[in-house]
Amino acid sequence: MSLHRRNLFTAALGLSAAGMMGSPAWAQQRFANIYMFVPAGPGGGWDGLGRAIEQVARGAGLVGNFQFENVGGAGGMVGLPRFASQRRGRADSLMVGGSVMVGAGITNKSPMTIKDVVPIARMTEEIGVVVVPSSSEFQNMGQLLQALRTNPGAVAVGGGSAGGTDHITLGLILKALGRNPREASYVAFAGGGPAQAAIIGGQVKAGISGYSEFAEQIKAGRMRALATTGERRSDPNVPTLKESGVDVVTSNWRGVFGAPGINASQRQALTDLMTAIHALPAWKQTLETRGWDDAFLAGAPFAEYLNRDITSTEEVLRDLGLAT
Repeated sequence: MSLHRRNLFTAALGLSAAGMMGSPAWAQQRFANIYMFVPAGPGGGWDGLGRAIEQVARGAGLVGNFQFENVGGAGGMVGLPRFASQRRGRADSLMVGGSVMVGAGITNKSPMTIKDVVPIARMTEEIGVVVVPSSSEFQNMGQLLQALRTNPGAVAVGGGSAGGTDHITLGLILKALGRNPREASYVAFAGGGPAQAAIIGGQVKAGISGYSEFAEQIKAGRMRALATTGERRSDPNVPTLKESGVDVVTSNWRGVFGAPGINASQRQALTDLMTAIHALPAWKQTLETRGWDDAFLAGAPFAEYLNRDITSTEEVLRDLGLAT
């Protein structure tokens, strides 16, 4: 069984040539200030997306200043109510979120979920990677799969929040191996930083996350990449899960959301901002540098996609025994 969230759309970009150049001398400032809320700790994928948006938007003169707040925990479910209550009706506010938050809301049976904020734009999509610390006894994915097949409970695997993409990936792997996903020994972390420390320190046997979150550690030799979760290889030296013998494909989308209570024109202004950022050459360079796939989808089409994703995620989590 495979899970694959890839549904790319294009959007008409009614931007002037001056706006496309991305120079502060030419771009029209859209917002004097943007409050960017990240419902996860520093150093993870959501934080990385927020900081990348800031860098490109400020560099192009589209936004004067950014204010960041990080509140991690439970796949965004700790921070989400804070953003929703404190920024309600504020047209200058954005929250970073994504597919992890969809699963976390379902798994945690949260009274407030991603449905309670306003979809603005899906920005990126990223394949995941399965890693082990450099000192691990597992030299390849086949060895890790054999350990999981023999005794899943003895192989602690770290990743993002319970019910998120990383957790779903492990559940799908176990199901493909003929084991019950409920046998997984999954350790959820509030952000990429704590997960990296736990993996490198040997507190868990392996880890799963978006490739960009572990890329520096892999490059530095502190982690060993065993397999990626995409349809095809993103790194010529690292096989996919399918090549390793399990028919599992997963990916992780990330985007931004507005505060509840904003009106249609305020929502459109935020959508226009993200559309302008997406059109800049600097954004395309950012995608390439960070290894993110362009998954841009804005406005109503993004809201429709989100509804479909929530429905499909609920089905997968029920199938894996991770939701009722």
